[in-house]
Amino acid sequence: MMQQYQEAKAACGDALLLFRMGDFYELFDEDAKTAARVIHLTLTSRDKGENPIPMAGFPHHQLDSYLAKLIAAGYRAAVCEQVEDPKKAKGLVRREVTRIVTPGTVTDDALLDPCQSNFLAAIVEGDTSGLAWVDVSTGQFFATSVPVARLADELARISPAECLLSDDATTTPPVDESVLIARRPPWAFAAKAAQKALTQQFGTKSLEGFGFCDTDTPAVQAAGAILDYLQETQKASLGHIERLVPFHSTASLQLDESTRRSLEITRTIRDGRREGSLLAILDRTVTAMGSRLLSDWIANPLTDIDTINGRLDAVEELLADATFAEACRELLRGVYDLQRLLGRISTGRASPRDLSFIARTLACLPKIKAKLTGRTSPLLRQLEADLDLCPDLRTQLEAALVDDCPLTSREGGLIRDGFSEKLDGYRDLMRGGKQWMAEYQAHEAERIGMPKLKIGFNKVFGYFLEVTNANRDKIPDDYIRKQTLKNAERYITPELKQHEEGVLAADEKSKDLEYELFLELRDAVAASLHRLLATARILAQIDALVSLAELARARGYCRPTMCQEPRLEILDGRHPVLDVTEPDGTFVPNDTTTGADDGLMLLITGPNMAGKSTYIRQVALITIMAQSGSFVPARQATIGIADRVFARVGASDELSRGQSTFMVEMLETARILNTATERSLVILDEIGRGTSTYDGLSLAWSVVEYLHDEIGCRTLFATHYHELTDLEKSLSGVKNLNVAVREWEEQVVFLHKIVDGAADKSYGIHVARLAGVPKSVNERAKAILSRLEEEHLDPRGGAKIARRDEPHTTGDLQLTLFGYEEHPLLEKIRTLAIDQTTPLTALETLQQWQQELASEPQVKPR
Repeated sequence: MMQQYQEAKAACGDALLLFRMGDFYELFDEDAKTAARVIHLTLTSRDKGENPIPMAGFPHHQLDSYLAKLIAAGYRAAVCEQVEDPKKAKGLVRREVTRIVTPGTVTDDALLDPCQSNFLAAIVEGDTSGLAWVDVSTGQFFATSVPVARLADELARISPAECLLSDDATTTPPVDESVLIARRPPWAFAAKAAQKALTQQFGTKSLEGFGFCDTDTPAVQAAGAILDYLQETQKASLGHIERLVPFHSTASLQLDESTRRSLEITRTIRDGRREGSLLAILDRTVTAMGSRLLSDWIANPLTDIDTINGRLDAVEELLADATFAEACRELLRGVYDLQRLLGRISTGRASPRDLSFIARTLACLPKIKAKLTGRTSPLLRQLEADLDLCPDLRTQLEAALVDDCPLTSREGGLIRDGFSEKLDGYRDLMRGGKQWMAEYQAHEAERIGMPKLKIGFNKVFGYFLEVTNANRDKIPDDYIRKQTLKNAERYITPELKQHEEGVLAADEKSKDLEYELFLELRDAVAASLHRLLATARILAQIDALVSLAELARARGYCRPTMCQEPRLEILDGRHPVLDVTEPDGTFVPNDTTTGADDGLMLLITGPNMAGKSTYIRQVALITIMAQSGSFVPARQATIGIADRVFARVGASDELSRGQSTFMVEMLETARILNTATERSLVILDEIGRGTSTYDGLSLAWSVVEYLHDEIGCRTLFATHYHELTDLEKSLSGVKNLNVAVREWEEQVVFLHKIVDGAADKSYGIHVARLAGVPKSVNERAKAILSRLEEEHLDPRGGAKIARRDEPHTTGDLQLTLFGYEEHPLLEKIRTLAIDQTTPLTALETLQQWQQELASEPQVKPR
């Protein structure tokens, strides 16, 4: 058997081998040590001698839970099953590796988040990188060619669980540390092999019908590497992967990695969880398919105005008819995760219960289709027309399967009476056997004069007659003793044994026949994969649209008016997350107006904690929601289609990459300045705060000018540099806003209301007091602030900033917290009696002062 184990281990590479032995999965050698450490199995040994073999295992019914732990820890696991019945095996039971489970290839519900796609990605290096990704559990398969500079953004959007990379790749993919990197041989990425494998998978002569051309070779190579990996790990049909979809970035609103993180679109910054994100607030779906699709919509907002309006029309109709929308929700509650059920069907891992869930889902379709009939919005009408009821398959499944199907297919009890005449015959024999047994028991009890004679059954001896020791003298000669108990003896008779053989044979044959019928039903479902997958996509869309309508109704959202011009007009806009998480009535709504006539750049100043960051974030989130096809948290909104949204909010570092907080800030700012267009929306918060005051102010000033003069996009710029508010006078597109406060008896009340004009204070010292900073520190800070303002502000209270038309001077002023020491010559100048000094004496005095200055050490300006 250990030789069999070694052969299986050699076939699965670096994966931990779970070797089935009876009712347990066992691991040996280094695999056992790893499992003991990672998933806390008890480490024992086999062959206790001079060279014991380390060993660890767990019961077979706990496979899913232990697989989940291994996958979560970033390991690959190979499952080696007994592929023949031990009762029928001659010699050693044959075993084979039936699948290799990795973070990107899991298909079992127990290992997956039902509301989240689980992507396996592959990357082909190059100036234009090839990128492909697949969700094996649902069959969704995409590929694209992407400039290397945008690769990190695309990977952040996909958020893969596992990434394939060639052994000869020279760079590490820009993915999170939790993502498993699987190295593959270079030939797995070969162009010709990829083309051949993909066309064989889809039954086509080329990939042109899917929208791929010669320039998409890197994308095709990446897709081919994925298919090769799946064939190696799944060791089963991949029929549910029925097409390769080209991904076009121009069809989606571009969001880079920093923006997704800063805006917390699908995950929070603090702990990376879904709860607290925009997606968590928007998701009111009732099916797993709808939840995953809505997540995809939010992660990939649209740029095509007609498609956006198509979704908005559907949401509006569902919102207007609450009875219709609620009826759809109730019907969808009876729908199971058809996409993942079909994934298990295709890979041969479906259970009888999975088939019954498909049947129940099909039973909901006629009512759903009827509800959609007669709708007015084009999208709802199209969904109704495309919804395939699959009546033939539904009829077959409902006729065959019992209402409460078992999980296993080998133990019987899954096929209805009346579906198979042959199966009914076996069952009649088995039922008749039970009746015969009862009659036989009564007959024997009367024959030997023992009213309490018992007939029992166990797997070792089969059927038996149990006679108590008190009645031992009544035992007939034809009774054959099989087992002695403490107070009784167990016997068989030739007649009982003969009938037992007939009943057990019928039971075994009925189970075998039920398994055959199960396989036929599974194949029938597999033959309808294309129709069923299309139906699943339609159900997911209906659920997502109903969810958006339900949210709009519950939160009082409005339909945004979409336009091509770079405008933003939002009345009483609210932050979609805080509007829900804060107590009702406490969130303060605000207006936002930008455009060619109203100023494209809003410069927002105001105190700490007053809500500047919240305000600029809510504008970005409202834009993303609108372009996803959602109603928005506002009284009225007009949204100009953006091609990209950039958000530079919050401080973070990348110490593992040797990047400080300020370096990260400048890298993200550089990306915005180099890639934003006039159609983009940019929100920036506290640019320049990671360096010295004058450095930061200078950078912020220059960034504002560049965005205004060179790019001309809609920008919301929140800052504590009040000096920047002077730009409203010199830059026509800049408009000053501030967050209103009220001061009363040395207290500050934050009103969280955005008003016109510039702020003159940040109230940072006040916030420090609220945070509990010692009083002496606050008082000293007030004194320092007063001195700084006195020395470094102009008579109007503004900063002494050079205008763009003033010459640049060498030498930088460095801000100090202390006053400069006065030069002794200043006092001599002050006390010189000019009216009593002759011209000759004045020249002699000046010459003396020059000599004094010349004798002093030279100090370069700082």
